Amino acid sequence: MPGIILTHSGLPDPAQADALAAELAELTCRYLKKERGRTMVMLRHQPKDQWYIAGTSLEKDGRNSFRLEVSITEETNTKDEKAAFHKAAFALLSERLGNLHPHSNVHVIDCRATSYGYGGVTQEWRYQQGSEGLVAQAGE
Repeated sequence: MPGIILTHSGLPDPAQADALAAELAELTCRYLKKERGRTMVMLRHQPKDQWYIAGTSLEKDGRNSFRLEVSITEETNTKDEKAAFHKAAFALLSERLGNLHPHSNVHVIDCRATSYGYGGVTQEWRYQQGSEGLVAQAGE
């Protein structure tokens, strides 16, 4: 159940938003092996005159930037999978947004299964329910 939040510089563009949401969900499902039907994407726009890197606004710097945050359940992905995701996501956003500041970033957030969930239920609870079902079947 990944939660994806992309904050990027500039003004909203509905066509770009649709494309970015679809492409980011696809990358997350491909590289982090998540289910598309449980993937949430939120897009946020930050005016360039209100985004600062090293004390200079993007407006003055003349570049774009982004911060991509993807929340996943801890211990569900390897370091290699996360590294591949970082590379692919940065490449995608470099192409789509263009002229990126090098401090644009991707943050994969590993959340404890006891603290992360949806529908009022934690991922740990879901895991335990699944495990108990498998144990009961094996004992039959």
